[in-house]
Amino acid sequence: MGTAAGLQSAGRTWALGARGICYLGIAAIAWGTVIRVEVGAWTYHYSDQGDYMWEQARNYCQTFFTDLVAIQNKQEIEYLNKSLPFHGRYYWIGIRKLGGIWTWVGTRKALTKEAENWAAGEPNNRRSNQDCVEIYIKRQQESGKWNDEPCSRKKKALCYQASCQPLPCSQRGECVETIGSYRCECYPGFHGPECEHVVQCAELEPKGARMNCSHPFGDFSYNSTCAFRCQEGFEQRGAGTLRCLASQQWSAETPTCTAITCPVLRAPEWGELNCSHLHGDFAFRSTCAFSCQTGFVLKGSETRECTATGTWTGDAPRCEAITCPVLSAPDRGDLNCSHLYVDFTFGSMCVFSCQMGFVLTGSETRECTATGTWTGDAPSCEAITCPVLSAPDRGDLNCSHLHGVFAFSSTCAFSCQMGFALMGSETRECTATGTWTGDVSRCEATTCPVLRAPDWGDLNCSHLHGDFTFGSTCAFSCQKGFVLTGSETRKCTATGTWTGDAPSCEAITCPVLSAPNWGELNCSHLHGDFAFRSTCAFSCQTGFVLKGSETRECTATGTWTGDAPRCEAITCPVLSAPDWGDLNCSHLHGVFAFSSTCAFSCQTGFVLTGSETRECTATGTWTGDFPRCEAITCSALATPKMGHAACSHLHGDFAFGSTCAFSCQTGFVLMGPETRECMATGTWTGHAPHCEAVSCPVLATPSKGQLSCSHEHGNFTYNSTCAFSCEEGFVRMGAEVLWCAATGNWTRHPPVCAEDAAPFLKQVLAYSSGTALAVAGIVLSGTLIALLAKRLSNREEKKKLLNPTSDLGSPGIFTNAAYDANL
Repeated sequence: MGTAAGLQSAGRTWALGARGICYLGIAAIAWGTVIRVEVGAWTYHYSDQGDYMWEQARNYCQTFFTDLVAIQNKQEIEYLNKSLPFHGRYYWIGIRKLGGIWTWVGTRKALTKEAENWAAGEPNNRRSNQDCVEIYIKRQQESGKWNDEPCSRKKKALCYQASCQPLPCSQRGECVETIGSYRCECYPGFHGPECEHVVQCAELEPKGARMNCSHPFGDFSYNSTCAFRCQEGFEQRGAGTLRCLASQQWSAETPTCTAITCPVLRAPEWGELNCSHLHGDFAFRSTCAFSCQTGFVLKGSETRECTATGTWTGDAPRCEAITCPVLSAPDRGDLNCSHLYVDFTFGSMCVFSCQMGFVLTGSETRECTATGTWTGDAPSCEAITCPVLSAPDRGDLNCSHLHGVFAFSSTCAFSCQMGFALMGSETRECTATGTWTGDVSRCEATTCPVLRAPDWGDLNCSHLHGDFTFGSTCAFSCQKGFVLTGSETRKCTATGTWTGDAPSCEAITCPVLSAPNWGELNCSHLHGDFAFRSTCAFSCQTGFVLKGSETRECTATGTWTGDAPRCEAITCPVLSAPDWGDLNCSHLHGVFAFSSTCAFSCQTGFVLTGSETRECTATGTWTGDFPRCEAITCSALATPKMGHAACSHLHGDFAFGSTCAFSCQTGFVLMGPETRECMATGTWTGHAPHCEAVSCPVLATPSKGQLSCSHEHGNFTYNSTCAFSCEEGFVRMGAEVLWCAATGNWTRHPPVCAEDAAPFLKQVLAYSSGTALAVAGIVLSGTLIALLAKRLSNREEKKKLLNPTSDLGSPGIFTNAAYDANL
């Protein structure tokens, strides 16, 4: 259900309707209530229920209306700001950033600078995700301005409904939406508010041509077309069809009809032309007559007429020269003709000549006349002759004659007897000048190539017919240290070649040498690899020394001087394992020799000091320092307080294998292990022991007495002393001072405090005399006896009190006899 808002704009009154004007059915339930502001044919719409993301808002507008609103001018913004109600989240409009450009989505047109309506500081595209645009409606500040926002925010959808009808503008223009109305942008050729008027062109009046027109919008108006054609024999000049354009001009000038022309005729070569023209030179119905000059005959039509198709009747005539019989060249001769018109026709001129070696007899030139005959007589050619030839001395002559004996083109071949070579031309030919080609031939003895002594060799020759000619013989030999390879003798044959092969002197070779193991070989070869006078120098690689000859030379006997050398590895001093350690060596070239490597290690409880590995160098010395194995040390142990430590060191003070025994002084007992040993890990076995003082039983303060103790090593421990005293009226029964002995016992039993009887006895004795004294003594004795009996009855109880551990049979408790003595 929708609500319409009422406005007054541009002189019109917009009625405010009640809810319930527009029912959208199911779509209204999905999108909420529709609010429509209606302005004539163009309307705005928004929903009053629910907010949508930009894409949802556009889908809403496209579903029920046309699209999100496209704002065209400032007046439209003022109208919307005044008409729409305030909404805290504002309204989406139809502009969005596409490809980095703010674009009206409905028209796909970019936002121009002039049409921008951004609020201050906008668009800022904060965090590069604000690609959609809202409009501030009734905002306290910058009302009606735009702000870029994230497209995921939810706002009201502001839509528009297009106003153009399905067939507006007389179907002759494009309907353009405006606020409250629309306007027609007419297509070319139309004008008026509804494009109802059509453009008119000038009426056509062709001359000499027939016209046929069609007028879709009225006579001689926009898009009227006129077709033109001419009578037979005439052709149209200009466009065949004209169209009235939107500019009120015809598409071309009015055409005209002119007589069709035929190709211009010319008089044939060696002929004449005579024409008459009815409609123009060489145009429709022109006629032409043809004729030829003396010595020529006309071939083709004598007259021709220009037709309506622009072609001439008949064939193009020509004037052909009168012909004479074809001439041919005489035997061994040539014919050279110049034809003024056609071959062998009137005016042709032919010149005769003979080939080289022949001479002409008869007319040299002949000409074709107008009667078709040649002047002069037919000529002929005869061969030229040369002087007669004879065979050379010691040779033969063989001739062939083509045109007569010793005449032009005769050829003669010359040859010599075996062992002789022809000097001069082998063949001679009689030329066109009557002379022979080449030089006079003669026979001379065949020569062989001049021989040379081979390198490091000698040559000795004998010549029969001249140096190095047929019959010459040559002997070859070599110098010391070289041997001949090839023929020892060679003879010059009749063919000009030598028998046998060219010999050479090759140096005597020695056995191939190779570099000794761990060594190098550098040779210089004077006459070839490892051949006579080759010298080789030997050297050894680093760490090796040469034994044998440093250089050797290949002798003429094919043996080497000196002895074969060898390379022996340089040795280093013999190494031995360190005390308490091991030695492990690898020897590449010999025991303790160059490149030998030795690794050192120590037995358990020892650590290596010095180089772990040593290598024998090329100088015969070892790398690194001599290692040694030192015992792993433990931390020094301290003698426990009031104790003793006795240590034995096997490999050094407090080192691996050291053992320490612990004991305590008199009156102390050892707490912890009695012995500790330094291990291979550098730690001691066990924990550090200590001496604790021997403890005596704790003493209690006597009844009616005091206890005062001094503790040297701890409460009631060895050497603690305790002194006892009694209150007034009581007497101490026992030792005054007790001492804690090393056995863990006190030196005496603890004393007790008893009532003092001395004052009573003194009073009895003071008042007694004589018999009375005796009686008193008897009485006193009885009294004392009774008192002692009472005292003795309490003795056991007091004994238990003073010595509570007596029942346990402790070895440190005093005996009853000792106790009685103290009493």
